Amino acid sequence: MRPLFALEFPPVDTLVEWQPMFFEGTSFEINKVVLLMWLAVFIVLGMFIAAGRKSRASLVPSGITNVVETGIEFVRNDVVLQTIGPQGLGYTPFLVTVFFFVFVLNIFEIIPAIQMPVNARMAIPAFLAILVWVIFNYVGIKNQGLGGYFKSMLFPPGVPKFLLPLVALIEFVSTVLVRPFSLAVRLFANTLAGHILLVTFGILAFETLKPSLLIVPSLLATIMLILMTGFEVMVAFLQAYIFTILTAVYIGGAMHPEH
Repeated sequence: MRPLFALEFPPVDTLVEWQPMFFEGTSFEINKVVLLMWLAVFIVLGMFIAAGRKSRASLVPSGITNVVETGIEFVRNDVVLQTIGPQGLGYTPFLVTVFFFVFVLNIFEIIPAIQMPVNARMAIPAFLAILVWVIFNYVGIKNQGLGGYFKSMLFPPGVPKFLLPLVALIEFVSTVLVRPFSLAVRLFANTLAGHILLVTFGILAFETLKPSLLIVPSLLATIMLILMTGFEVMVAFLQAYIFTILTAVYIGGAMHPEH
């Protein structure tokens, strides 16, 4: 006896894999994820250009100017000053860009006809993590010198001498290897998990509408889909904030060695 209906969930890899749209079969294949990445770049760039023009034309911020200025003040006051201090204000433009870029990539998840968080692919989180790794190591070497930076990194103050070799090895692995890996995986995994949840409730809501006796489960699935969509907006902001504040923490740690 065949069941009244059967739910078919797509494999996880199909949720984040997209067929090439241009230059198929070459090293420069362009798919939906690549196009969305470029779109995010244009959106963030366009926001700042538009906000800059409007701020010069009007003394009272409104619209996109208000959004951008709020974001800048948030990153400046709640990220830079709280983690690095006044010496880190020069990194505010970089951190603001990171915040807006990650947020836009995340919020694509709930945009109709797009519905794809670009950070659910490992490439962008990995690239951003490597960029952050290069920057905070550069900052550490610039401010402390090569020898001083590695000394402060590998040999924290107050560690007994007989533990120094073990601590140095742990600190090296943690800072040089684990830190960029964890930064990328945290963003990637949380974004992918939210994407899978939305797809799951979307399929449940659609498929359970077919048998008329399952109108109640379909309604419940639809309610959960709406709630999860709202939750994903919060997650998109939260993940952008976490990535930005961790970047600031790493830069601040490189600027200010422990004593």
